[in-house]
Amino acid sequence: MRLTRAALTVAAAALAPALLLTGPAFAAGTAAPSTAVPATQAEDGSDTPVAEMSDDDLRVAILRILADEESGRRVVREAGEALDNGTSEAMRYFLETGYPPARAEDDRVALFRILADPDSGKRVVNEVNALLDGGTAADIRQWLETGYRLAQAEDDRVALFRILARPGISEELRAAVVEVVEGTPEEMRYFLEYGQFEVDA
Repeated sequence: MRLTRAALTVAAAALAPALLLTGPAFAAGTAAPSTAVPATQAEDGSDTPVAEMSDDDLRVAILRILADEESGRRVVREAGEALDNGTSEAMRYFLETGYPPARAEDDRVALFRILADPDSGKRVVNEVNALLDGGTAADIRQWLETGYRLAQAEDDRVALFRILARPGISEELRAAVVEVVEGTPEEMRYFLEYGQFEVDA
């Protein structure tokens, strides 16, 4: 299992740009909560079952999925095909049957991309491996929306303490690290990617 995953990880790293047209959006290295409208929600915002949606409601629901930054390659492809077909049957089929497995596949691709990222820390890697070993599609979606941010924050905090432990660290950098270590996950991620280099510039 681990050998197979290692091979897939290498492939994901090499093919990452081609794997997704748009992947889950990780602003500042964290997952943003999905803004996609649930497939059962009609144009007016009511919880209308897909079977009762008008053609316009079906199109709007699919267009909202397409507009979501987290929609991955398979979701975008199949949503586009449903719209191109144009029939209510094709659009309903996508929303009721095609969308969940398409998103689940894109989410798994996202996990392999995270695993292949050399900047992914210990907790992130451990949690991704656990999800790949036995997580459901719902588990993976929940982690990408909320768990990734928290795991990344813990790994980033560890990275900040490692900076503090460096010999010869400047007082300016030390003060900046001490301040940001109590900040938000987004602030810590920004500091590690950019801020630390601005302090000692």
